[in-house]
Amino acid sequence: MKSLVNEERPAKSPSIVKKILHTIADISDTPKGAYNIRVDGKSIGRQSSRNIEIRPKEKGMGIEIYVKPGTKGEFVHIPVVVDESGFADIVYNDFFIGEDADVDIVAGCGIHNDGTHLSQHDGIHTFYVGKGAKVRYVEKHYGEGNGSGERVLNPVTVVHLDEDSYLEMETVQIEGVDSTKRVTKGDLKDRAQLVIREKIMTSGKQHATTEFEVNLNGVDCSANLISRSVAKGDSFQAFYSKIDGNNACAGHSECDAIIMDQACVKAVPEITANHVDASLIHEAAIGKIAGEQITKLMTLGLSQKDAEAEIVRGFLK
Repeated sequence: MKSLVNEERPAKSPSIVKKILHTIADISDTPKGAYNIRVDGKSIGRQSSRNIEIRPKEKGMGIEIYVKPGTKGEFVHIPVVVDESGFADIVYNDFFIGEDADVDIVAGCGIHNDGTHLSQHDGIHTFYVGKGAKVRYVEKHYGEGNGSGERVLNPVTVVHLDEDSYLEMETVQIEGVDSTKRVTKGDLKDRAQLVIREKIMTSGKQHATTEFEVNLNGVDCSANLISRSVAKGDSFQAFYSKIDGNNACAGHSECDAIIMDQACVKAVPEITANHVDASLIHEAAIGKIAGEQITKLMTLGLSQKDAEAEIVRGFLK
């Protein structure tokens, strides 16, 4: 296979780029099928497939992905890496998913910052999912580096679901992100389904804010929003979810958080029924690790620190 870092635009730190790409997108070689790999604001590799076309936007501001109707079993990889201190990147990606298509999209962003200046990536993704289409979308965020400069990620995802369509979204903030504001908005037509699973871990003085806003407009459409998070150190997390049931529909919002040390977690779920047959539920739970859980693991030979780490891993699994 070709190298991930090709001659089109050599990355400043090829080994770092490869490591981050493996972390956020689980790729170590050039992906099969359609892909676009972006490093410090420019594509270092792009390829379309027979059924999936990737077109660059003007001035390098993002890409457009077109999936032909009826496409089955194909993947699209669109990871982003920032490895330059002081670099601020913004990208607009639009996805046009044809009717009855069934595809997997793997995104994600990693920032390596060894300097003193803030490095930032803002990704605005808009999905237009056609009738009967199915999309599984995975987005992982990660930060690293020995510098004092902040690592900031602000993803925005807007989802338009046509009749009988389905979008499953898994977002993970692994570690090392100093500040993030994650905004997801969706509107659903008849029998469309939206499933979002979010996992976040913060530590130190990191901040993470999540905002969900979903309009259930269609008959028998549904949304299931699930957030699991762990807040350590002096970090702060805020979770806001807003579901409007505008027809005979079903909506569920759940925030489940573990708080440790001197951290702070805020959860504000909101549901509004604008139709007599709208069935909406919200749940929010914030608490520390139960002492008996730690004690049980310590009786098996783990230290208290290792026991806490094992519980956290299981919670975010």
